[in-house]
Amino acid sequence: MPPFANVPSRVGNLAALQRGDKIIVQFSVPTLTTEGQPLKPPVTLELRIGDRHPAAPAVKNGIARYEIPAAEWTGEDVTIAARVVGSNGKDSGWCAPYTVSVVPPPDVPHDIVAASAAAGVRLTWQAKGEHFHVLRLAGKEPGYSLVAADVAQHEWVDSTAEFGQPYSYLVQTFVPLPGGKEAQSDLPDAKSITPEAPAPGVPSGLRAVPAATSIELSWDAPEGAAPSGYRVYRANAGGEFAKIAELGAVPTYSDSAVEAGKVYRYAVSAIDASGREGARSTVVETSLQ
Repeated sequence: MPPFANVPSRVGNLAALQRGDKIIVQFSVPTLTTEGQPLKPPVTLELRIGDRHPAAPAVKNGIARYEIPAAEWTGEDVTIAARVVGSNGKDSGWCAPYTVSVVPPPDVPHDIVAASAAAGVRLTWQAKGEHFHVLRLAGKEPGYSLVAADVAQHEWVDSTAEFGQPYSYLVQTFVPLPGGKEAQSDLPDAKSITPEAPAPGVPSGLRAVPAATSIELSWDAPEGAAPSGYRVYRANAGGEFAKIAELGAVPTYSDSAVEAGKVYRYAVSAIDASGREGARSTVVETSLQ
């Protein structure tokens, strides 16, 4: 019942994280009093980090955000707390403390390369460290999302990427800390790519066996994705190669347009569903007796 005390509610969701050489602190600004009544503006926000009290933060969409230089606490644990002071001078009391273990700024990944691969998009980078986050923005998604929670190498393949769709990637070094916390590097510039399916591989083991009235060709399918078909090339001894057949996915061909006593050279290539052609196989040579 009135009169109300008009004491601001206590901050309940303060969180902090080291990113690069700064400590980022965020929390929701309370909008109600301890009695559930609307908190009358203006309110004053106070933060305590170690023995320092940083200046008032930027507030956007009800979220207070501080970016505080971390250097003076490197190698130490620093405790952070916040409180709200109402327009009547009454404060909420300090919230539950949050502790950050401050480390030297993690190395920012550099020389990031994004390349199309048979399995999707292959990312490589250089950085000091053993733990990395990979974040991805796909097409018109609203923001970057974490697609690899912990990458322990300096490369990673995004096997969920779709060929022909645009993507942007960020790679971030992080240092695991006690209690499931972490320190993060600053973010490098994004690397963008629209991956394309790689060209078909090269057929191997081409064999040309003379028969009674034909030369029978067979070969092994290329490694990787199965091709949609093959092209067969033939040349007379010393002549130029010309395409003599375009086949389906069966790796055999019978060349009956041959003459006894002549020497023929053969090569085959694979094609994909879009008609792209891979490199030709090793040439084989034979004759019909």
